[in-house]
Amino acid sequence: MLPMVLLIGAGGVGTPAALALALSGRCRLRLVDDDEVELSNLHRQILYTEADLGRSKLEALKGALEARAVGVEIEAIPGRFLPETALELLAGVSLVVDGADNFATRFLASDACGLAGVPVVHGAALQWRATCFVAGSEGKRPCYRCLFEDLPAGPAPDCGTAGVLGPVCGVSGGLAAEAALRWLGGDRSQAGTMASFDGSTGRFRRIEVRPRRGCLLCGEEPGIRGLERARYTGAACGA
Repeated sequence: MLPMVLLIGAGGVGTPAALALALSGRCRLRLVDDDEVELSNLHRQILYTEADLGRSKLEALKGALEARAVGVEIEAIPGRFLPETALELLAGVSLVVDGADNFATRFLASDACGLAGVPVVHGAALQWRATCFVAGSEGKRPCYRCLFEDLPAGPAPDCGTAGVLGPVCGVSGGLAAEAALRWLGGDRSQAGTMASFDGSTGRFRRIEVRPRRGCLLCGEEPGIRGLERARYTGAACGA
């Protein structure tokens, strides 16, 4: 049986990642999102059209993928990736692609995957910049909390407030899918690395992220042993 990949978020990063994974024929997909298609989505969420406006993104995405990748097995679960549902959604999953658009969900995905021993690829895009960070499994370091210690103290910009160039989302989704397929194929070389693309200059770079001493998730004395809701105030599946 093909491995199962959980995709969090059916938006600007999630749609190109889902398309690449579905067409690869190397995995099954489990999709989770609770949003509807809006006109402002169409410039970057490449599998939706004006005919999808007002529809569930999950319904529209599942249909678009099945039309392009005949035979792909897709499980669409409407709802949010939340502390109460995270571990259930991870059941039977070989790898997670995190395409959320908010820090609360990214940290929750990181913590849930760390506790469950599931590798996770974090894709993000904002304004001109696309990023992709690959965290390993089974206690391997570094993790997302080594990169960003904790949630921002105040409101953080997202695509809705700061804007994003549509093709930059495609770059992030492509990087995330490529990293996921490498991992599923046994190539762990990208674990612990951050890839970034600056659309304003066309520059691409990849750096190794060092494990952070005292990391709450993967440090010598980890402090995160469960998914308490208070730690992820405002967590929601977004894209």
